[in-house]
Amino acid sequence: MASFKEHIDPNNVPRHIAVIMDGNGRWAKKKGAMRIFGHRNAVKAVREVTEGCGELGVNYLTLYAFSTENWSRPKEEVDGLMELLVNTLKEEIKSLMDNQVKLITIGETSHLPGDCQRNLAWAMEETKNNTGLTVILALSYSGRWELKEAVRALAQEVKDGKLDPETISEESIALHLQTTGVPDPELLIRTSGEMRISNFLLWQIAYTELYITPTLWPDFRKEHLYEAIWSYQQRERRFGKTSEQLNPVS
Repeated sequence: MASFKEHIDPNNVPRHIAVIMDGNGRWAKKKGAMRIFGHRNAVKAVREVTEGCGELGVNYLTLYAFSTENWSRPKEEVDGLMELLVNTLKEEIKSLMDNQVKLITIGETSHLPGDCQRNLAWAMEETKNNTGLTVILALSYSGRWELKEAVRALAQEVKDGKLDPETISEESIALHLQTTGVPDPELLIRTSGEMRISNFLLWQIAYTELYITPTLWPDFRKEHLYEAIWSYQQRERRFGKTSEQLNPVS
């Protein structure tokens, strides 16, 4: 069977793809294993999507790795996830360098354990000059937290007399978000079939195309990514306008 990759228009590939990586726990449960087993087996999916995006010329890939709400999960699962993060960074650094992948993070990373913070800082320093795909790890992140921090920063500027409230615009809000300088995602992929956005990039995905797949994240491969991008390319992105406005008849 032909790959969806053959049908992808290389001139219409999203600049920025965001992914809600869901289904690790259910995948593990199907195998009769602990949830952390699902998280460990999800590393291959991360590798495949990162490689696939790099090969297609995607500029940014944001992965929802750990939400602020995830801190309420059982301690053994959280500890296992943190250990997995550290080990994965160490194991994947050569591949990141070979493929010119730049790594950055968004979220309250100061809440992560010390060894996680140190390894993240190390990996970001190592990859900071890479010129290929930028992978953004959302760690201890939530959209509402991000907006709260942006509002707080703007309020402080008003209080200090540095900002006139009348001049606050969408652009000035965007400048105070974690993703400053990064284009909004054109495509958001969610695995496991759940129909929600789970407090992820609430401001940035205002006009993002959503792609929901029943595939559990540990089973997600390049072909699933190609199918999602192909689906995106079949849509007309109107941004509130009509088809006639976008495609006037001459």
